[in-house]
Amino acid sequence: MEEVLYPAMEDFALDIVIGKGPGARSIRLSLPRFSITGATTRLALVSSPLRSRFGAIHRLDFYDPEAMKLIVVRSARILGVSIDPPGVHEIARRSRGTPRVANRLLRRVRDYALVRAEGSIDEHVARLALEMLEVDELGLDDLDRRVLRAIVEKFGGGPVGLETVAASVSEESDTIMDVCEPYLLQMGFIERTPRGRTATAQAYGHLGIASSVETKPAAQSSLF
Repeated sequence: MEEVLYPAMEDFALDIVIGKGPGARSIRLSLPRFSITGATTRLALVSSPLRSRFGAIHRLDFYDPEAMKLIVVRSARILGVSIDPPGVHEIARRSRGTPRVANRLLRRVRDYALVRAEGSIDEHVARLALEMLEVDELGLDDLDRRVLRAIVEKFGGGPVGLETVAASVSEESDTIMDVCEPYLLQMGFIERTPRGRTATAQAYGHLGIASSVETKPAAQSSLF
């Protein structure tokens, strides 16, 4: 049905076919001028004809820590939540550089604070609430850690195929690829290779497991 958008995006008009068979006729309805904005995490799945009709294509990266703090402060003000700067920092650094994740964590921390801390959020309260949610210091949740542990402990650090990883943690491969992998790749915990996914030394360190990734000694130059 995206073909309906083509004349709307190009000429601000909508073509409608009335009737069927030989008696069918097409009428064009003029549309008021408008702007259209699309968002996707998988640009390749948008057809080329539709993609080319957008006047500008921008790619957004994860937010930096300072921006995340501002977002948490703003959201706390909207929610009417009392939160100190260390509490803001604690939530912001575990939010994976994503505002919607920060807002979700803030709401859950607020719920915890209402029950356990008279509604006020400080670093200690935020840490306890996030530990209850199984979100660690770098923003990895239970599924992220299960994926890393599967690669490290079950498959010797890889390489291992995506479908095999997904089956080992009882999750759909699309969930692993779209939800877990982007952040794990950004953090440098896994690598994609032609043979499959491999865990890096950083992943071993984060899990507290002795790394099997050997670092080759630097070649020494000889004067002789």
